[in-house]
Amino acid sequence: MATHRKPKQRTLNGSTARTAFTFVLAGAASATAFDGIGHAEPALTPAQVKAKVDQLYHDAEVATEKYNGAKEKAGAAVESLDALRDEAARGTERLNTARNALGSLATSQYRTGAVDPAVQVALTSDPDQFLRRASIADRAGDRHAATVNGIRQQLGRITRLREEADDRLAELKSHQRDLREHKTRIQDKIGAAESLLSRLTAEQRARYAEEDGHGVSPAAARADRAAPRAVPAAEAAPGSRAGQAVSFAYGAIGKPYVWGATGPNAFDCSGLTQAAWKAAGVSLPRTTYTQINAGRRVSRAELAPGDLVFFYSGISHVGLYVGDGQMIHAPRPGAPVRLAPLDQMPFAGATRPA
Repeated sequence: MATHRKPKQRTLNGSTARTAFTFVLAGAASATAFDGIGHAEPALTPAQVKAKVDQLYHDAEVATEKYNGAKEKAGAAVESLDALRDEAARGTERLNTARNALGSLATSQYRTGAVDPAVQVALTSDPDQFLRRASIADRAGDRHAATVNGIRQQLGRITRLREEADDRLAELKSHQRDLREHKTRIQDKIGAAESLLSRLTAEQRARYAEEDGHGVSPAAARADRAAPRAVPAAEAAPGSRAGQAVSFAYGAIGKPYVWGATGPNAFDCSGLTQAAWKAAGVSLPRTTYTQINAGRRVSRAELAPGDLVFFYSGISHVGLYVGDGQMIHAPRPGAPVRLAPLDQMPFAGATRPA
């Protein structure tokens, strides 16, 4: 009878063991590239990480501008709602004054036994009932008819004001929902970008920061921000207001990017340009896609210091041109306000506010 033997267990020699260990490490490295979708993707090179991070930050900036627009609309809705409520309150006060005056008259007439039918109608506590029966005022034909008709008009005006206020309140709630949605989208994009960057080594992150600063090392950038800066003279720009805007932008260099911020200690891209021109006495709208329509359009060849320069097809980024092919802008989270070349992003257009 044949003897059945167990297969001999092979042991790994030194070179074979090292090869196997290398494969294990490679597999582990690939496994770190999970994006929470249940399967591994190939390990990304630093260049691929940079490309993905740049796209995520761009997407976050698109959402930021939409957030800024929704916030501006919500603020306008609040102001309109408050104004309508104030006007309705004042109208109600005038109405009560008129009705009190008629009440005094009715008391006097009651004492003499002659209460005017029109006065009776005006003193009803139910406005709907009053409006249904207000035609009596037209038939009364006496000296009180004009007063009663005035009260009827005030009631109608107050009703319309309250209806309009309800519409503004619904509009406000819609803008507030938009704000929450855009805020969530911004935070998700920034969080994803930071997660990708965390996969890089400290040296790779430093190299990314250097490339993002277009050849300026982090240490050099810090020294540059701390050094005294000569601000260009106002006459270098087409008009004193443009010069003031440029001076403000130079003074903002080194301040952090914070989405939704308009200064004085932090900015997003459109917040910086809005604040710069505000310092020059010019009011700009809040978002990139509204700022591009504020002023006269100019071509790239016509650019002068103080002009607003816009980027990407969706007009999602803006900077302030300062001359020599350079702009000052607030780039993205983690990248403070800085001087940068126009060519670092796809140019979309320019406008001259004043």
